[in-house]
Amino acid sequence: MISSELATILVVDDSEPNRYLLGSWLRRGGYRVIEAGTGAETLALLAEQRPDLVLLDVHLPDMSGLDVCARLKTDPVTAAVPVIHLSATAIEPEDEVRGLSGGADAYLVEPVDPGVLTATVEAVLRYYRARAVAERLAARLTHLTRVTRRLNSATTFESLLTAAAEGAATMFGGAATAVTSTSLGQVRATAVPGGAVTSSTEQGAQIGIDQVAGTTPLPAVVAAAQVSWHGEHPATVFVGAPKPTFAPVCVAVDTADTDADRDLLLQLGLATALACEGLRTRSEEHTLAVTLQRSLLPGETPAIPGLSIATRYMPAAHNVEIGGDFYEVAELDDRVLIAVGDVVGHSVQAAIVMGAIRHALRAYAIEGHDTVTILHRVDALVARFHPGWFTTMCVMLVDPATGEAEIANAGHIPPLLSDATGNRYVEAVGPLLGAGWRRPKATRVVLRPGAVVLLVTDGLVERRDRTVDVGMAAIREHVTHDAEIESLCESLLSRFGRDAKDDIALMAIRFR
Repeated sequence: MISSELATILVVDDSEPNRYLLGSWLRRGGYRVIEAGTGAETLALLAEQRPDLVLLDVHLPDMSGLDVCARLKTDPVTAAVPVIHLSATAIEPEDEVRGLSGGADAYLVEPVDPGVLTATVEAVLRYYRARAVAERLAARLTHLTRVTRRLNSATTFESLLTAAAEGAATMFGGAATAVTSTSLGQVRATAVPGGAVTSSTEQGAQIGIDQVAGTTPLPAVVAAAQVSWHGEHPATVFVGAPKPTFAPVCVAVDTADTDADRDLLLQLGLATALACEGLRTRSEEHTLAVTLQRSLLPGETPAIPGLSIATRYMPAAHNVEIGGDFYEVAELDDRVLIAVGDVVGHSVQAAIVMGAIRHALRAYAIEGHDTVTILHRVDALVARFHPGWFTTMCVMLVDPATGEAEIANAGHIPPLLSDATGNRYVEAVGPLLGAGWRRPKATRVVLRPGAVVLLVTDGLVERRDRTVDVGMAAIREHVTHDAEIESLCESLLSRFGRDAKDDIALMAIRFR
């Protein structure tokens, strides 16, 4: 902010005595004065440094002061520098009109009273101070809006704190640091170059929190205080949380000297705290959802002579709700039940329906029914007790002794069979469950020793930028029948499962 003690005035006049007289009046008013005698000298000086105001004579030996003013006001670098014209010859009203219309902020006629001169200079500077403060605040508020959007769209604590630190550094023009803790109590910190804390510095983060909490009472759990940050240099630090139960957040900046600065830092700190709490809540909900989902899936895969079985379940990357994807392995008398399915939707209710279907599937299989009958009965169960919760499922009954497999499909991705002859999807189709439609006959295949059967849900094959058919073709090209099945599952998830928008259930079975 400009003040009379710091403001620099450029006095432009071809008369050295006039420059001396004007300069002495301004210096007594507390201003710093620099001088120029020609228009060219003025323009050259302005290219090197930027004064806070130009006191410009209208008549100069090489060009008109009006032309000098016009060039200043059309140059983006100097357009915001205020100009006061001064003249002893162009004293008519039309001269003053020309000067003010050409961009000058005031027009004085010589001889001028020293008090009028300094009062005019102060009035013009006061206007420019207010305008500069308003423009600076508007720019900061605009950037605060952008930073807030970035904070609320962050999906990790690292990206959120980076957004807060970079936003603070831009708004306050210096080093900045943002600190919080995750839902697991792990301290995370991010600093722009020159900040007080480097990324993931737990000790520095705790110092910042403890210092502010110990320096300023926190009745509302929100404060901004001046502290010696990290033992290196003073800084203004926001610390707080919107509610006492929230984990505290710190945002530290090198320069926030005014009340307006501290208010802006409070706004940024609160936005960061709210975004952190939202991310922390989503993280906790996602962990709870995954835990609940896994509790509804089979436990340890049974060891079955003649078969090697690998299973995987991976929740959607950004979905905190519980999905309906599942798989099932159950050893019967002389056969093995293998199934994979997907209840349409993501919610607790979808998981409840999934659990009911899994138990019904096992019960019907234990009764000795064939795969088509099993699907027919599950279809009736869904339509009767869970209407509207349509489900896809592929069911296999495998005889480990002979390799004979019976397959029935209900609107699901068919099994991929890989052996020495190549890779192919088994031709097994049928309507999804819950609609009561008629079911086709089961498909029968014989698994040769070493053959691999792959069962997946659509989260592995479908993306916004590719169809299910394209995804299925890509997986068919990726699978090799001689691959170790645990490694095969990992490679499939790594290649096709990253950033999945839907849950993934995956089973790989090798017949030995």
